[in-house]
Amino acid sequence: MSVYENIEDKGEISAPWGKRIEIQELTYETGVKQLRLRIREGRRITDLELDPETAIKLAAVVGNWADKA
Repeated sequence: MSVYENIEDKGEISAPWGKRIEIQELTYETGVKQLRLRIREGRRITDLELDPETAIKLAAVVGNWADKA
């Protein structure tokens, strides 16, 4: 039995050096929602699951960096 009630694909981004970033919304059986960033580098996979507060902070930092790059 899965702890997830639902997994919804939100998008996919091609990144430099052959990496892919998959974005999914996870809804747990308890109703808690998280955002999963799955980074694929060849056969290696790194998952980062964020709560809404952390996702907002990450978006702000990334946005500020991109504005200045």
